[in-house]
Amino acid sequence: MPARALALALALASAACAASAQEGGIEEGEWNFTATLDGKPIGTHRFVVGGSPAARSVDSRADFVVRMLGVPLYRYRHHAEERWAGDCLRELRSETDDDGTRQQVARRFDGDCQMTFAYWNPRLLKQQRLVDPQTGKLEPVRFEQLPDTNIEVRGQPVRARGWRLQAAQQRIRIWYAADSGRWIGLDAETKGDRQLSYRLTSTPAAP
Repeated sequence: MPARALALALALASAACAASAQEGGIEEGEWNFTATLDGKPIGTHRFVVGGSPAARSVDSRADFVVRMLGVPLYRYRHHAEERWAGDCLRELRSETDDDGTRQQVARRFDGDCQMTFAYWNPRLLKQQRLVDPQTGKLEPVRFEQLPDTNIEVRGQPVRARGWRLQAAQQRIRIWYAADSGRWIGLDAETKGDRQLSYRLTSTPAAP
């Protein structure tokens, strides 16, 4: 698979902010995901969420290495810091190293209410454009609900409710636990019929 196609899928996956998809907004805590490519682990993505509902902060860190026969072929690192006021993104700062190509974003959003690819927020599903934290640009998006199914999380089948997100010529399936509404994973289709997947490995402790 061309590195550029994988980079696009990683960028969209790395745009996610992890938390509860239930009405009432984001919870505080830490979420950790394992990332795989065609079922093989390539790295992790960690999210730390804090602050009050009116002034949330989200720290997102992704670190991936794609190897063949133990030899690194592709590296991707992404760190984003977001500041939110309710459902509205107010500030975005990010640094990305896409296999040696570096990119930085520093933007404030003081006008219309915009969102990143914040999978934790049910309002996301009503959006037609979202901010890509790797570029800071608005991207057109479209959502389609999927039938409920089972996905494997921490070695156990979990009943999941899904949505298909189409953005930047990519299709991503977003999975929420059917009982709690918590975001538990995603699958991104890439060129070459390969699949990038996130699966939740740990969540914040219950209050």
